[in-house]
Amino acid sequence: MAHRERPRRPPGPRGHWLTGNTRAYEADRIGFLRRCHREYGDVFSYDDHTLFVIDPDLTHEALTRTGDAFVTELAPFDTRRDLDRAATHATSWMSERRSAWPGLNRTAAATTDDLTLAILDTVVAEAAGHEVDVLTTMRTLAARTIAAYCFGADSTGVPELLHETVRATEPFAESSREFPAWLPLPRHRRFFRTNRLLGETLSRLVRERRASTSDAPPKDLLGSLLAAEPAPSDAALASTLHSVLMGGHGIPAAALTSVVRELARRPGLVADLRAEDGTRLAEAVVRETLRLYPPAWLMTRTARTATTLGAWSLSPGDDVLLNPYLIHRDPRWWPRPDEFDPTRWLNGHTAPGRAYLPFGAGPRVCLGAALTLRQLTLTTSRLAHRFTIESPNAPSANPRFVDRLAPAGLRARFVPVVQ
Repeated sequence: MAHRERPRRPPGPRGHWLTGNTRAYEADRIGFLRRCHREYGDVFSYDDHTLFVIDPDLTHEALTRTGDAFVTELAPFDTRRDLDRAATHATSWMSERRSAWPGLNRTAAATTDDLTLAILDTVVAEAAGHEVDVLTTMRTLAARTIAAYCFGADSTGVPELLHETVRATEPFAESSREFPAWLPLPRHRRFFRTNRLLGETLSRLVRERRASTSDAPPKDLLGSLLAAEPAPSDAALASTLHSVLMGGHGIPAAALTSVVRELARRPGLVADLRAEDGTRLAEAVVRETLRLYPPAWLMTRTARTATTLGAWSLSPGDDVLLNPYLIHRDPRWWPRPDEFDPTRWLNGHTAPGRAYLPFGAGPRVCLGAALTLRQLTLTTSRLAHRFTIESPNAPSANPRFVDRLAPAGLRARFVPVVQ
């Protein structure tokens, strides 16, 4: 008896005959994914060239095989799907990662604790007790912090460029529709202009620092990179710094916005944080926030070659969308998955298996994960100790499932605690 051939594609919603699933997805992204997960399981098709994956093991497989069978999300306007170019970039990035690691590991991250807290105090002081948009404030904080980490005193102007680059990129994350680069749309012009300006600025800072003659020990990431043997090229340095700046801006800002929301809603937790000696509970709060509200809630990998993922076949150019948000809230892996409970991280408890992915996984796990976790922990502890956070809309500011996950429209006042 002949064996039945396994289907190449998993099942999925058929969608509209003309627009497919785009309208339903963009109307309620996480609702659409929840419904499909319930109906079709951990892997389902969105269209003929896109799969969604909500399985921890398959997610790890896709992340681990990135650079080989898969490449990371292609840049906007890469409508030609130049997979070979993306693979070449991925190979060079691994070399850049090795050069950058000494400046981003746990030891290096710990040397900038005072800088992180000083910038936090300055940014919150600028709010002067007024009600502010929290995401904007946290973006300011994250941009200044990562710019200073990378360039020290030479960081003037870089935070503003990061802000503008994020704003220019947001329209592409908000829409599933792609338009060719040659269309003279305002968003296209803004995207190219801001990315060109950021690239030119980073290249100039690298050239100027390399040309300087100082034998002092490195005091920032650029100094650490220039001290590497062999020294990377100017282009490699600018590329590395661009990746670190973008990653060290968007993810921490979104995560801190979610932290502020939880602190505003939980005065008992704030009291516990104030009472603790150290940052053990603060780190648990950060880890739990990253579980419930992972900023990188959706990660994309593109098949570089004809390959498989689990039982399914993929063609070159097929996209695989990995969903840490739903994995982090799956009762198969987490008890009381929708409950905010930092104590699950205390007393030596760790994440179950492969079901915790706030920074990705595999050889391309977020390069700045140690730095980001430390900065988030210090900031959470400082906010609890020094401020009472009053937020009129914390209960209703739900996460927005576009780009980096953060509460939409959260507003708050940071009222200094009388010492």
